[in-house]
Amino acid sequence: MRRAVGFVFRNWPLKLAAILLAALLYVGLIVSASAETFPGHIPIQVLNQPSNAFIIGNLDDVTSIRYLAIGTNRPAVTTASFSATIDLSGVPVAAGSPPVSVPVIVRATDPSNIQVIDFSPSRIQVRLDPLVSKTVPVQVDHGTVPAGLDVREPVVSQDTVTVTGPESSVVLVAAAQARVQIQPSGIDINQAVDLIAVDARGDVVPTIELQPSSVRVTIQIGSQLSTRALPVNPVVSGSPDASAVVTGVEAAPLLVTVEAGSALLAPLVNIDTKPVSIAGATADVVADVGLNLPPGVSALGVTTVRVTVSIRPQLATRSFQAGVTLVNADPATGYGLATGQIIVTLGGPLAVLNALDASTLVASVDVAGLGPGTQIVFPEVSPPPGLTVDALSPAEVSLTVTPASLTTPPPATIPPGVP
Repeated sequence: MRRAVGFVFRNWPLKLAAILLAALLYVGLIVSASAETFPGHIPIQVLNQPSNAFIIGNLDDVTSIRYLAIGTNRPAVTTASFSATIDLSGVPVAAGSPPVSVPVIVRATDPSNIQVIDFSPSRIQVRLDPLVSKTVPVQVDHGTVPAGLDVREPVVSQDTVTVTGPESSVVLVAAAQARVQIQPSGIDINQAVDLIAVDARGDVVPTIELQPSSVRVTIQIGSQLSTRALPVNPVVSGSPDASAVVTGVEAAPLLVTVEAGSALLAPLVNIDTKPVSIAGATADVVADVGLNLPPGVSALGVTTVRVTVSIRPQLATRSFQAGVTLVNADPATGYGLATGQIIVTLGGPLAVLNALDASTLVASVDVAGLGPGTQIVFPEVSPPPGLTVDALSPAEVSLTVTPASLTTPPPATIPPGVP
């Protein structure tokens, strides 16, 4: 008995390890036998991507998902049964930085029935480029012109556009190209064309967004084009300051030669300029602006015109009451004015009239050398700077001059003999 017990407990650690190993092999065999592989593709969703960053390269789908179905009520396994994500919160945003390896996380949407065992890829390389924008010119590429056609310069609805994308791509963009094809029939081109970001060699630059994404391209083709000299019509927008008025608008040159099809030229009587704003202006406005050409019409030899808007202060008249004062009066002489106040009408810039303090206005009458009696005098008013005297009412005033001998009573006399 003792020998049997000793045999059982002899080398017991090795025997216990053998039992555990057998159990693990059994479990592995069961799992391997029950595991299945999903043949579909699961797109990788990006988490915590910085708003100012762009992912360089394509994200491969997750494939070869090995899973273990649990339970007897097993649902059908589809692409909706799994989700694949990567977290970019720790990936630096820098142009030209090396790729960073990030783990791919695959989960079952119903973990109570499906357990994910393995999948591919388990990690992917990711590089984040800063998201930047810049403005580039619009170019038209009409390719090879069929023989016998006369093609005029293209006209586009917008000269520049904004390109946005990863910095490593945006820096390569030289222009936004509108590609059109000229037909041998010589039909004019007037259509909206999608834009393509290209580099200096004309090669397409990928991963670029353009705003706007298309422009209207107009190209006159063939011998049906005509030319005509038309007057330039300067267009003014806005209103000057309330104290100013527009006294004239001029354009230089006065005429511009335009080219278009006969049907387009026939109804034209002038060519407008782009608007010149005079909002709030108090002095002349001079601006060089482009022509507002109708679609299909081009100007020959002129790209801008000079528009001069003459602005002057707004003139007005206003009447004020002013007191009449005497100048060079003899203190011993009496002066009697028929009226002590007159109405003064002043003219000049409205802003100066509005700012005038009426209490400063005085009408004066010079009485030096006037003899006794009633006489007609003419008041005078010195206007403030910038204003003129337009009228006085009354313009003449009656003045009575009384000598000193009549204004001062004679001294009392004492008869002789009166003490």
